[in-house]
Amino acid sequence: MVQYTYRFEKILTIREQEKQQTEMAYKESVRTFEEFANRLYELLKKKEDLITYQNDRLASGSTVDEIHHYAKFIDSLEHSITDMQQKVMQARAKMNWHEQKLVEKNLEVRKFEKMREKDFQAFKVEQDRLEMVQLDELSSLMYSKKEFR
Repeated sequence: MVQYTYRFEKILTIREQEKQQTEMAYKESVRTFEEFANRLYELLKKKEDLITYQNDRLASGSTVDEIHHYAKFIDSLEHSITDMQQKVMQARAKMNWHEQKLVEKNLEVRKFEKMREKDFQAFKVEQDRLEMVQLDELSSLMYSKKEFR
């Protein structure tokens, strides 16, 4: 019996490697997005805590310098938050782009795998047909051998 070889095996291997690389890039982009999102959350939480603290200090009485200091600090935090929001949006866009590329690579690999399955089925059918032809020839030879005796 003949050994089955898929004619696009090298292409399939390359596509699978590309898929793995794309998957690693996607995971890295997800990690980066989560890191930026966590930083943004921490900055927002810090701002919220600072505003609460400042309101408590205002209720108990604080100096003008303290109020001025907290206002500058809050402005600084808002600037950091704005910058971090930009980074989060960029990281999200990059993550979505990598996700789309991963979906495309998955589809490519699936197409080649489906083609391999169909090709293997055709190979099996052809092998079965060849085996039947051989068996027919053998039975014909055996029959003619008996008749000549």
